[in-house]
Amino acid sequence: MRSRREERGRPAEAGSVTTLDPVEDHAPSTPHPHHHRDIRGGGARAAIFGVSDGLVTNLSLVLGIAGASPGGGFVRLAGVAGLVAGSFSMAAGEYISMSAQRELLERELDVERKALQKSPEGETNELRGMYVKRGIDPSVARDMADQVMADPDLALETHAREELGIDPQQLGSPVQAALASFLSFALGAFIPLAPWLVASGTAAVVASVLLGALASIAVGVILAAYTERSYVRSAVRQLVITIVAAGATYGIGRLVGTGVA
Repeated sequence: MRSRREERGRPAEAGSVTTLDPVEDHAPSTPHPHHHRDIRGGGARAAIFGVSDGLVTNLSLVLGIAGASPGGGFVRLAGVAGLVAGSFSMAAGEYISMSAQRELLERELDVERKALQKSPEGETNELRGMYVKRGIDPSVARDMADQVMADPDLALETHAREELGIDPQQLGSPVQAALASFLSFALGAFIPLAPWLVASGTAAVVASVLLGALASIAVGVILAAYTERSYVRSAVRQLVITIVAAGATYGIGRLVGTGVA
């Protein structure tokens, strides 16, 4: 008796039928796993917005002051003040807004939690009805609703998702959002300020503009990579916003400075 390996090594005889090993020659395809990033904490949004806001705000502030030609010292002072004040303002705003949002969501969860305790049968029927509206067979929907309601934690989570569109475990972190906003705004605001720490005059203005433009493009590219959108469109959009804001404040600074002089 020949082994399968020996038989596969010999050429097929005329009229014979060659069978392929289904295990080795037809390996089942394995689905590619996909992973979702956790973006619900608020930190990612605050960081992206913070860098962009810090860059546009301080570049506009620095160029607006520089346009009035008051001297490098005034521009540096304005830039540092804008960086510090803007960072704290952004952090405070994010913390307050995220805290208010979290408190509102927790209040709605308390309402739902009490409803589950007072009227479990009514909440079961409500959940069953939502499943049926989605096209699930009524008998299957009834079994699903009964299984969900058997676990209080799962019942609250499911009702929160179905009725409120939220996850009780992912209400956002005010501290995370505030810290991300503070650091990212400071980073963005420092970029156009950096040339004024070592230079002044036209050279510093040109350097601020170039660094601001490059940073704007970088922010747009990073945002596109994060959202999987067009790199060119995102970069151009960010660059145009920065140029318009900085150009407007620089022009206003020139007009005001000339008028005062």
